[in-house]
Amino acid sequence: MAVKSIEELFIHELSDIYSAEKQLTKALPRLARAAEAPELVAAFELHLEETQGQIERIDQVVEVLDIKLKRIKCAAMEGLVEEGKEVIDSIEAGALRDAALIGGAQKVEHYEIAAYGTLCALAKQLGYTEALALLKETLAEEKSTDEKLTLLAEGGGNQRAAQEAA
Repeated sequence: MAVKSIEELFIHELSDIYSAEKQLTKALPRLARAAEAPELVAAFELHLEETQGQIERIDQVVEVLDIKLKRIKCAAMEGLVEEGKEVIDSIEAGALRDAALIGGAQKVEHYEIAAYGTLCALAKQLGYTEALALLKETLAEEKSTDEKLTLLAEGGGNQRAAQEAA
């Protein structure tokens, strides 16, 4: 990756999060099937719909700026998806697995929040006003999803996991 300008950095970061979102569209259905609590299943299914919209927004950014994404694979998301598979394989279905899935999903959200925050800062610096608005919309969705996951954990998910293990 020989990035030599802020514009090239923006394209690289956008390409990376595009790969991350694509990987996530494959992982979310698996997470939904592995979850037991109906509200967690619904959260994963809703986030899949949002993620598809976020990919469409990235496509809009590409179109608005008349740029071409690089073909790269987001190694960070690849690792986070792998962690999710390990949770599914190593923890029996139930409240404990749900608690672990929520934690893993929040790791994903925190990564995405950081990535979109960076892209917003770069877009602002570059004067990409239209792209910035699209990226801010996605950033807000990622933050909202993180908050919903926190509420699921604190609203009984972690307590059920502790009681199940006792």
